[in-house]
Amino acid sequence: MDIILVTVASLFMVLGIIGSVLPILPGPLTSWLGLLIVHFTDIVKMDKPFLIITLLIAILIWVLDYIIPAMGTKRFGGSRWGMLGTTIGLIIGLLSPIPGGIIIGPFIGALIGELINKNDSKIAFKAAFGSFIGFLTSTFIKFIVAVIYLGLFIGILA
Repeated sequence: MDIILVTVASLFMVLGIIGSVLPILPGPLTSWLGLLIVHFTDIVKMDKPFLIITLLIAILIWVLDYIIPAMGTKRFGGSRWGMLGTTIGLIIGLLSPIPGGIIIGPFIGALIGELINKNDSKIAFKAAFGSFIGFLTSTFIKFIVAVIYLGLFIGILA
């Protein structure tokens, strides 16, 4: 039974890393589920404070994932329309068959949102760039946390 649980936990760890890049999966939360599954094995018992702290970090990163791209848009002079465009562009980019749509989508969404808001093209491009920077920052943070959780996972099993 432990082998099955460790295998399932390993899959969750891999999905967590994939989810840190693809917004359809909450990367750090998925990785945390892998840590939780390992907790239920007879191989290793983790203490509850460890699980609670790692869960709180995963939830914080999940919340920040929605805030950081909008902050990037706003920081670079974007409006509410630009932030809305960023979110819509992210969803469309995720669903589009175009390679790189997940990166291009938020940028184009923020640009269109700012242009709809009657901003000139210079402000619109600046806000779109801020959206792109925010998206990359958020993705990087999620990836780092998922890799740290993978390192903890490997360390626990070693």
